[in-house]
Amino acid sequence: MSIFKRVSNILRSQKEVPTPATTGNPLEDSRVGDIVNVDLEEYVISGKVVYFDRGFAPHRYAYYLQSGKNIQCLIVEKGRTYDCFLCSFIEGSLDDPNDVPTRLELDGDVTFDLEFHRNDVSKTEGNTDFRSGDDIIFWRYFGPDQRFFFLQWQDGKFIALEGERTPGNQIKFLKSTL
Repeated sequence: MSIFKRVSNILRSQKEVPTPATTGNPLEDSRVGDIVNVDLEEYVISGKVVYFDRGFAPHRYAYYLQSGKNIQCLIVEKGRTYDCFLCSFIEGSLDDPNDVPTRLELDGDVTFDLEFHRNDVSKTEGNTDFRSGDDIIFWRYFGPDQRFFFLQWQDGKFIALEGERTPGNQIKFLKSTL
């Protein structure tokens, strides 16, 4: 074996082998501190809520997105495909989850009809409105022009959101280096 062949083998053996990139789904795997680009606006994920049935895989994710003082919520529902909704928080009040109507009228001009509701368990990280490990009741309403209304209840506290369906391919995630 020649000296040049030995040197080239040594150099080849010392090259770093690139580590394969993880192929996880960013719609499910994003964490607090990651950056999300939705509708040409960038947000930082300040909180995350994972919804699941006990003993089953998660089926819904809510990302609290912050851009300056503006806080939005990106709801990702997992089914055959991913349904994504960019939502704004709405002020309002209800006292009892048994009083939630099947038809909501918002500001006297938009009517939302109940699509479904379910009980889930939450797992949270970062700044959210919920606690980890507790039951959440979740209602989803649909309205005109692809508008949706979400209502969530946990231990005496209601959270209301209104938003529109956003195609998942228009949502870009950038991982933080933390």
